[in-house]
Amino acid sequence: MKITAKRIFTALTLTGAVITVYQVLSKPQPVREPLAPETARASAVSFDQKLQELSTPRTPDRAPLEVHFTSDEVSAEVTQSLSPSATPVPASKSDDSEPTSPNSVVSPGEVNVQSYQVKLDGDIARGQFLTEIGGKDVYVTLAGHLGSQDGYVTFDPTEFKVGDLSIPVSLVNSALQKKLAEQREQLKLPSGVASLRVENSELVITQK
Repeated sequence: MKITAKRIFTALTLTGAVITVYQVLSKPQPVREPLAPETARASAVSFDQKLQELSTPRTPDRAPLEVHFTSDEVSAEVTQSLSPSATPVPASKSDDSEPTSPNSVVSPGEVNVQSYQVKLDGDIARGQFLTEIGGKDVYVTLAGHLGSQDGYVTFDPTEFKVGDLSIPVSLVNSALQKKLAEQREQLKLPSGVASLRVENSELVITQK
């Protein structure tokens, strides 16, 4: 039987599509191991205590306070904020959502975020969470530079993955920045905070 170039191209296309869907639905390598319950509780308490330090009034003769938070403390705080006792985050569902579309992850509306893990590595903040896209549970990994400007939190992505599939940041950054702009007021720094950044694998918050 004669095999035409068109048939070969079709077979390769279908194979690539199957592999892509498999990668999207696969569970990726975790960004970190989940915290043990005791460690998580202690880290959450430590986070709150350090945060309280920033609310201490600063006298004119004292330099602004810098508070450093570890990956464990940040991850524990995020996990606690997403616990069932916290305010639920409504999910946005669409029958037209496609797992392979970056816009389906960062499109307008809220997403149902679960199992969030955070790791601070050098000056990079890396997060991974489980969400629902097109009726399927999908892991999303997002990494980048966390900072602040003009009193608001900023995020400059360096990595974006859906499942095991890496997606070029250039394809998703526009939608992500639009999403952040929609949430701008939620990203406003507290009145007593001057800036924040990730440095030496820690979140550093500077007092005004």
